[in-house]
Amino acid sequence: MNKLIVSLLLTLGITGVAHAAGDATAGQAKAAVCGACHGPDGNSPAPNFPKLAGQGERYLTKQMHDIKDGKRTVLEMTGLLTNLSDQDLADIAAYYASQKGSVGAADPKLVARGEKLFRGGDLDKGLPACTGCHSPNGAGNAAAGFPHLSGQHAQYIAKQLTDFRKEEAGRNNDGDAQTMRTIARKLSDEDIAAVSSYIQGLH
Repeated sequence: MNKLIVSLLLTLGITGVAHAAGDATAGQAKAAVCGACHGPDGNSPAPNFPKLAGQGERYLTKQMHDIKDGKRTVLEMTGLLTNLSDQDLADIAAYYASQKGSVGAADPKLVARGEKLFRGGDLDKGLPACTGCHSPNGAGNAAAGFPHLSGQHAQYIAKQLTDFRKEEAGRNNDGDAQTMRTIARKLSDEDIAAVSSYIQGLH
């Protein structure tokens, strides 16, 4: 029993070291260059660049580490994270997490299908509802590292789902459970378009 407790404490200690606490104030200055694509406050005006405002720190930190370490390919970010320390990444994540995300609009023609998939999944395809991990309002689960989706650009969401489906651009970084890859493989192009549009207008 003592060995188990010691092992658990050591594991928690190592985890604590690996995830430095972020400083949002310091992160604002460090994120200045990021604003060119993601917007000064993290609300990207371009549909191919994700909105980072309001995104969970844990998720942002993981994605930045994956990109920096070459596990996830984002051509536009090549070299941008190379010289940043773990603390820099934590600070940037804290800054964006502290910002308020903006919301777009869904295509009225796709709302019904998108809402059905997001809220109820598709039993015939074995698709769970997105709400299970990303919450009914799309806020995600910051503690678990499940991303905030509400208001995200439809074009960006659609690309990520397609990349998960094809396991391209390093989008096999959803862990050993392969949750997103398994879900994305069951989505048609029409499903992806509908749920992505719905997410863009979700608030």
